[in-house]
Amino acid sequence: MPTKSALVGICVGAVGLEPTTPASQTRCATGLRHTPSALSIIGNVSARQAPFRLWPGLVFLAWFLLACVPLFHPRASTSTPAPAGLFTPQPTSGPVSLPVVLPSLTPPIVASPTPRSCLQQPGQLVTGEVPTPIRPTAFLVYLPPCYDESPDQRYPVLYLLHGQTYTADQWVRLGAPATADRLIGDGVISPFIMVFPEDRYWNLEVGLRFGQYLLNEVMPHVEQRFPIRAERPFRAIGGLSRGGGWAFQLGLTHPELFASIGLHSPAIFDVDRLTFKQRLQRIPPDLRPRIYLDIGENDRERNFALLLEQALTRYEWTHEWHLNSGAHDEPYWRAQVESYLLWYAAGWR
Repeated sequence: MPTKSALVGICVGAVGLEPTTPASQTRCATGLRHTPSALSIIGNVSARQAPFRLWPGLVFLAWFLLACVPLFHPRASTSTPAPAGLFTPQPTSGPVSLPVVLPSLTPPIVASPTPRSCLQQPGQLVTGEVPTPIRPTAFLVYLPPCYDESPDQRYPVLYLLHGQTYTADQWVRLGAPATADRLIGDGVISPFIMVFPEDRYWNLEVGLRFGQYLLNEVMPHVEQRFPIRAERPFRAIGGLSRGGGWAFQLGLTHPELFASIGLHSPAIFDVDRLTFKQRLQRIPPDLRPRIYLDIGENDRERNFALLLEQALTRYEWTHEWHLNSGAHDEPYWRAQVESYLLWYAAGWR
């Protein structure tokens, strides 16, 4: 801003006084010191002098005042400001002014999605039978949590086959449904359906027909009754002991049906032991199912499992191999159930 002496000079020139006279300087200094507005500075100019000498000074003074005085003085508000990000409606009478909202320095709070309560509930087990030659074939079906709340959803399917001398509920006793409930409820894996068919014919003459019954009767019946994704990428088969032998035979005979095969302590059938290398080589690379092979160190089937793993490696099959501590029994399988289900579910991502 200009100094006081400069302002006196401007004033003297504006009102037409002689700048060299002490009276003129005193008069302007007094006017600047006591006058609140520009009007009083020129209040004593005579009518005779105004028309000729007043207007140039007025123009210059107006320019000076505009340069030094702020154009806008915001009025202090006495009301409580609205929280940032909110618009407070104004009265409709008179002009409406929108509030100026400054950006908040506090990061916004993002609400996390509320978990569905049904995910914390256990899945369902459904029993059924399919008419097959000689006598019906029984099965159990595991339906995941939130199944009833998601009527339009379709699920991948996993067929798990039990061992010799056991029944369809063996996988249930080993904890497969309970483990699936926990993993699905925790969001570790996506929901899927499990089918546990019963091989009632292992000790009968028609025992080798179980594979035919599974493919021709059980699978079509189950996949029509339940909302199953029947495309190959969403269908897996696995089994333990004799069930692993069935999974090996059916999975390699029909690779167009199964994208994943689980061989858990597999008891491979004699006919498949003699030809397993040729069968592995016959399947084109684009139809090769992924394989999970595991066995206990004290398992009587260990030696053949080692041969099978070597062949899978030699022929560059995608597979996962585990030689664990344990034997050919339920305590070993129960300890591995979570690893099994995690591997099957990984194939559906």
